[in-house]
Amino acid sequence: MSDPLDRATATPPPTLGEGCVRRYDPDELSEEHGTDFPGAEALWERMRREREDKKKAP
Repeated sequence: MSDPLDRATATPPPTLGEGCVRRYDPDELSEEHGTDFPGAEALWERMRREREDKKKAP
């Protein structure tokens, strides 16, 4: 690494599609890209329960 500013750059993962349907290629994502979120299921369930509780409250 001869240029010290090279460290400050980031490159996004490859994408699929164009325009409004453009998204990251799931086959190219890894833990290195920050895709590991082990608490996602628990968070989703908690949010779902809170939404249901709000609907039931008078």
